[in-house]
Amino acid sequence: MVLSWRNHEQVRQMMFSSEPISLEQHTGWFERASKEADRQLLVFELDGQPTGFANLGRIACGGITDWGFYLAPHAPKGSGRQLGFTILTHAFRALKLHKVCGQVLDFNQRSIQFHLNQGFQQEGIFRQQHFDGRQYHDIRCFGLLAADWLANN
Repeated sequence: MVLSWRNHEQVRQMMFSSEPISLEQHTGWFERASKEADRQLLVFELDGQPTGFANLGRIACGGITDWGFYLAPHAPKGSGRQLGFTILTHAFRALKLHKVCGQVLDFNQRSIQFHLNQGFQQEGIFRQQHFDGRQYHDIRCFGLLAADWLANN
């Protein structure tokens, strides 16, 4: 299910690697990632239906993590906001993390706006950091501190 979402054209075109992922690649990644004690792989459900995926990757000493996420292609409008709130609630209230960081390709305006709407601050830009095989793209770096998020939620 998660692999089919990740390989959907609308999802793939916004990823750092936009090529389809094989079942073998996905299975290998999942086996490795699920054994990492400092990583959380989460399926987001809305009204009991799997609707999205989030990855809290390699939680560093001090409670700082990078996140990545995507919605199922069939996800209803507004699901992204709910996914963000749910995952950030888990990160800051249950896991007691200090900071969640995200990176977004500069052309992904929806994800940029999503991060800003969730309370993230843009902390920098990696200029022409990502080459997609045709051209270079900037990467915007975002961060959200637990204190900031908890004060507003």
